[in-house]
Amino acid sequence: MTSSGLRRDELAAFLRTRRARLRPAEVGLPEGERRRTPGLRRQEVAQLAGMSIDYYIRLEQGRGPHPSRQVLAAMARALLLSRDEREYLFRIAGENPLPAGGPSREVTPGLRHLIDAMTETPAYLVDAAYQVLAWNRLATYFMGDLSVVPDADRNMIRWTFRRPVADSHWTDAETICFVRSTVADLRAAYGRYPADPAIRELVTELLGTSPRFARLWAEHDVEERRPIVKRVPHPELGSLEFECRVLHVPETDQRMIVYVPEPGSPTQAVFRRLAERVAP
Repeated sequence: MTSSGLRRDELAAFLRTRRARLRPAEVGLPEGERRRTPGLRRQEVAQLAGMSIDYYIRLEQGRGPHPSRQVLAAMARALLLSRDEREYLFRIAGENPLPAGGPSREVTPGLRHLIDAMTETPAYLVDAAYQVLAWNRLATYFMGDLSVVPDADRNMIRWTFRRPVADSHWTDAETICFVRSTVADLRAAYGRYPADPAIRELVTELLGTSPRFARLWAEHDVEERRPIVKRVPHPELGSLEFECRVLHVPETDQRMIVYVPEPGSPTQAVFRRLAERVAP
């Protein structure tokens, strides 16, 4: 490793293995004549990355100069690196990864199936800015039917700070703790995605409309959400108590929020009755 943090041998080996796994057709190149070794040729990667062949060869041989962030980004695109591979490339080159453009708002089929399979547990999926992306039947008893709500209004943080100042919501200690943690998590997302317009617009809006949000935002607390116990006086279901468990989805930077009652508790019995009521 050099004083700059560049691990030349590891970088060289990583580039060689990533190049060897690609077929020309995957990057829009003709297959051409039979190849003696699998994968792309070095000159093809250099061409795709917009860099000199000699420079790329020296990197693969572990004797090149310290690559710039622009060079690393170009090689990541040329080699079709995944998000995790791209981050690893930057790390072994002694650089912090470039920030992503914005939080993922794509709901994978696996997550969709998982949420639907939780028939006795309210669950929903949010992105890093707390935009609700998916939910199950039991979650509608707490959030309403979001299918009739415009996408732009499906934001948990916006709902929270639209509550009137005199709302009893703001006198509950557990709720305040929950809100503080959510704002701190939003600030962490604000730092990860500085170019995302949706997050910037949300923060700007709330700074102008909610003095309470502005005070919490000014404290500059940064943390990822932790599970807490919530006690909810539900207008239809009565008094409920459950753990609000926040499960982080690393590959998309999303959060699955699940309301987990204690086994054998009255709240679990309520959730089971609801599940029977809404079963298709």
